[in-house]
Amino acid sequence: MSIVPPLQAADMRPVLFDSHCHLDLPELLPELELHLAKAKAVGVEGFLVPAVQSSAWLPLLELKQRYGFYIALGIHPWWASQTQLDALEGLEALAALPEVNAIGETGLDFALDAQSFALQQQCFEFQLQLAGKLKKPVILHHRKSQNELLQIIKQQQFTQGGILHAFSGSFQQGMAFIDLGFKLGIGGTITYERAEKTRNAVKQFPLTALVLETDSPSMPLNGFQGEINTPAQLPLVLKELAELRDENQQQIAQVLYNNTVQLFQYQL
Repeated sequence: MSIVPPLQAADMRPVLFDSHCHLDLPELLPELELHLAKAKAVGVEGFLVPAVQSSAWLPLLELKQRYGFYIALGIHPWWASQTQLDALEGLEALAALPEVNAIGETGLDFALDAQSFALQQQCFEFQLQLAGKLKKPVILHHRKSQNELLQIIKQQQFTQGGILHAFSGSFQQGMAFIDLGFKLGIGGTITYERAEKTRNAVKQFPLTALVLETDSPSMPLNGFQGEINTPAQLPLVLKELAELRDENQQQIAQVLYNNTVQLFQYQL
């Protein structure tokens, strides 16, 4: 059944879904209700909040119960350590809960010290295997690691898909993930003219393979450098995407909202 988001009656703004926002981090959590109110005032009604380390898992479950967020539980490669790897042994029981929509944020970050690569890979492979076992999508982080992510996903024959968060790259790079069932997270990167390769790529991807994100509180949009990013900025990402593709904002918003919700359809 097709999912069609409602329109806000007052001004017919599209309803949006921020598929990646860290509302539990200290930059946003103290004024969470204010940030939510500002986001909803501009049409942002859906939020997926991914964990970055094991200490966030239980608080995120509590936030979901209170606010109805979509959540993902996992360990970000920045936090990959032996302690966090040991903590992963306790993830399965929590991640199996129907309240948990995805596994992550996980992935590989090869901009970090090379000494961290082995632990990063162990953390990622464990989480990918768990997502396959639980039949849940994954939220992927990447920096200088797209080829390695693709190789591991293929080796594990992972078929649950997910979101390649903060997509930046060429059309060919993006399609390699789309062909494996992943959506591409489109965020503030496309607002920078210097990101020419990515801006050209997003013009060509099928809309059914895209989702919107802010990565709040990080990844500020062009013109907002040095400021804390929030989900209220999401309409500006939509506006830039519509201009790049020369397409109607309302139509894009509806497709991308549907994409995001349908990715987690088994939870509805």
